[in-house]
Parts: sequence; C-alpha cells; structure tokens
Amino acid sequence: MADRISGKFTGRCLCGAVTFEAARDRDHADACHCGQCRRWSGNYWASVNVPTETLKFTSGESNVAWFRSSDLVRRGFCRECGSALFWHADRHKDYAHRFAIAVGALDEPTGVKITEHIFVRDKGDYYDIKDGLPQKPTY
Repeated sequence: MADRISGKFTGRCLCGAVTFEAARDRDHADACHCGQCRRWSGNYWASVNVPTETLKFTSGESNVAWFRSSDLVRRGFCRECGSALFWHADRHKDYAHRFAIAVGALDEPTGVKITEHIFVRDKGDYYDIKDGLPQKPTY
C-alpha cells in the first residue's frame, strides 16, 4: 500500500561516487534485523522501499557493485567506498517491483520514519529494541 506522498528521494554513498534519485511514494521505513542484513550493514538495516522503475543513477552507476546474497536477492554497494546502498529481491515475484534504499544514504531532510522492525527473531544479542514500534518475527 503506497502512501499519498509525492516527490523524490535523492542520495549518495559516503564518497559521492554514486548518486541517485527515486520516486517518493511513502514516508515510512523498516528496520531489518536478519543475520544477513546485520553482517552486511554492520548493524540492523534501515531502508525505505521505492518503485524499481523509478531508481535512477544521477552519477556513478558504474561504481555500483552487486552481491548476490541469495537465489532471490542482490545487494548493491559502492565499489569505491563500500557503502551499503540497495537491497533488491530482483528474482522474487512479489518484491522485484520495489528497491530498498538505505535510509542513511538519503539526503536530508528525508521525511522518513522507521515504523516497524522485521526479522526480530534473528536480532543480535548486543542490543534491545525498546522504541515501542511493531516487531515482526519474520517479514
């Protein structure tokens, strides 16, 4: 379900070698606590989903490298600075139409708030989730 939000997100990696924009059709993000996201990002992964066809690279598309983390999912990062930028279930029939963009890579003000935690059954033992937001054991 898309919110009645319009406009676009812009963002970049840490070093600026990759810049992008995408349609903004929601103002909420989720925090994924699965083991893959924690290892990839260094903690839990917070992202906002955008329509796949609207993600455009404004510079540095050749600097994006993709890691196939499962049969259904690939993860995009900057090959220069290593910034984790994108999660895309490109081979999943239900999710291929959305790209998850790292909230931390978005230019501020983002206008985004984390609204739920997913895969909390896999969360790390080094932190607690005490923000009162919904916690889903899986997705």
